Amino acid sequence: MKPVLLLIPGMLNTAAVWRSVAALLEDRFEVRIADVRTQDSIAAMAHDAWARVADVPAHVPLVLCGFSMGGYTAIEMLAGKMPRPVDALALVDTSARPESAEGAAARLKTIAAIERDFDKVVAGIAQFGVDPSRHADDAWMGAMRALLREVDPETAMRQNRAITTRGDHRAALAALRIPVLVLCGRADRITPPEHSEELAALIPSAQLEWIETAGHMTPIEQPVRVAALVGALADRMQGDKTP
Repeated sequence: MKPVLLLIPGMLNTAAVWRSVAALLEDRFEVRIADVRTQDSIAAMAHDAWARVADVPAHVPLVLCGFSMGGYTAIEMLAGKMPRPVDALALVDTSARPESAEGAAARLKTIAAIERDFDKVVAGIAQFGVDPSRHADDAWMGAMRALLREVDPETAMRQNRAITTRGDHRAALAALRIPVLVLCGRADRITPPEHSEELAALIPSAQLEWIETAGHMTPIEQPVRVAALVGALADRMQGDKTP
């Protein structure tokens, strides 16, 4: 039986954010995608993500891969009582930092902006969240806005509130002894590279990799590179299990 790979989307993402990466990894993994659109907390997202893999036997390797808010969810899954072992972890354009007072205030402003004009917020996130080299490609940017707009305003507001109250699980991360991959777009302005550097420094088994010509939306901007690195993580995992 193939290892199971649970891909966890970020804020304003449906499963479509992982579509290209998943297609590239289907030969190596049984790929599953969590749904993080209905919950009101990161803990609830983690609970439901665990339910998505509840039928995976304990002897089958399980890899978690969380993007942005999905990274917070994956970290939450590992910080609590785990129903079964996790064999490897990928954290993509995310952070271990708890919410700051400044961050919480900014999210309140974002929620107010979503209530006023959600399409304008989506357009701003699309522009801010990708490498500047994409900005002149109207068709590509239009597809990015459409992807983000698949999530409704109520969900976007609920996700912002959930992120504001996320826990601080840095101690749990520092205790990890499984293969960990930390990925970040070199031009990420939403969770900037220093957040990934902190993550990698915190986790003893972490390997830090940069995604060139990418901002925050690396699974969409550079799916081939992301898939290749997640595949390499599986090789590390299997190497660790070799007698």
